[in-house]
Amino acid sequence: MENEVALQARYEVLFQHLDERQRRLVAAADAEQLGHGGVSVVARTSGLSRPTIHKGLRELREEPLAGRTRRSGGGRKVVEEASPAVLERLEELIDPATRGDPMSPLRWTAKSTRHLAQALSRSGHAVSHQTVAQLLKVLGYSLQGTMKTLEGQQHPDRNAQFEYINGLTKRFLGKGWPVISVDTKKKELIGKYRQTGREWQRQGEPDEVLVHDFIDPKVGKAIPYGIYDVGHDLGWVNVGVDHDTASFAVESIRRWWRAMGEPLYPDSRCLLICADAGGSNSYRSRLWKVELQRLASERGLEITACHLPPGTSKWNKIEHRLFSHITMNWRSRPLISHEVVVNLIGATKTRSGLQVKARLDKRQYPLGMMVPDETMDALHLKPHEFHGEWNYTFAPE
Repeated sequence: MENEVALQARYEVLFQHLDERQRRLVAAADAEQLGHGGVSVVARTSGLSRPTIHKGLRELREEPLAGRTRRSGGGRKVVEEASPAVLERLEELIDPATRGDPMSPLRWTAKSTRHLAQALSRSGHAVSHQTVAQLLKVLGYSLQGTMKTLEGQQHPDRNAQFEYINGLTKRFLGKGWPVISVDTKKKELIGKYRQTGREWQRQGEPDEVLVHDFIDPKVGKAIPYGIYDVGHDLGWVNVGVDHDTASFAVESIRRWWRAMGEPLYPDSRCLLICADAGGSNSYRSRLWKVELQRLASERGLEITACHLPPGTSKWNKIEHRLFSHITMNWRSRPLISHEVVVNLIGATKTRSGLQVKARLDKRQYPLGMMVPDETMDALHLKPHEFHGEWNYTFAPE
């Protein structure tokens, strides 16, 4: 009895420093030394099974394994080798729409490893959720989100329109005429609302913002309409407070021309505007065209408008040359007033030399303005031969 207590204490200290082969060899050596009944004594004191101790006795009489713990091929079999069918069943579950039952419950639930493990177990493949994660890697799966790449139906003349705009841009810039890219940035709530991104703050002292993004009707939103000067890498943003209408869009261009465009291009009588196909500067908008004609006549400008093909708004230069930098500049900062919006936009700069000016526009731009056919017929509008609905020029009256 005393020998067994001593052996047990010895094994508790020693086994924590040994691998599995070393443990069974030590136990087997002790059992052999004890003689008859030694295997039973060692099994009780070491916690090893009798077959394991007998295996150690056999190994003591064999040639050493040259540094190996297990013989080649030993250990638990990899699950995909032990049951190849589990891989096929797992693929059916992970992609039920194309490979398995289209009415599979997993099609309507999160495909977590635990849910997949439960489904595999019901199919006769008892595996853990950790094993499922390993199998998914074997099959080439990984955790991924969605990616915005689909643009809907592509217009057959999409590339040709881009080439046409590029050709006009080169011609205008070559003659020293202004080329601008225009669009409305995402409307922003005014108040103590959360902005995405992170900014350096003292630890434990973040800016506190409202839990819910419910608009305050007394304050409203900020509507930034941007004009990006392609030739000079300059930006102008007209921050509206009312509605994003065609009148607001052209008024923004008018303010840019008076404050920035005309001083930069005093001798130019031509202007090229590159805009999206939709929104307040849509090529379908009658009011947009009426307001552009009014601007052309007021300033004595020949204004050419070219619209990007439908579904390609992200290719508009203003998106990545101006708006992206504005968003980065006010990251994590609550836009508590329209003045804060204007100041943050005006402080936007880049290493490449981008500079931005911003102004607040408190005018009202009512919705629902109708343009009769007679007004449209009176416009000095000349559609271009190539896609005249997208490309057209206004002559001053």
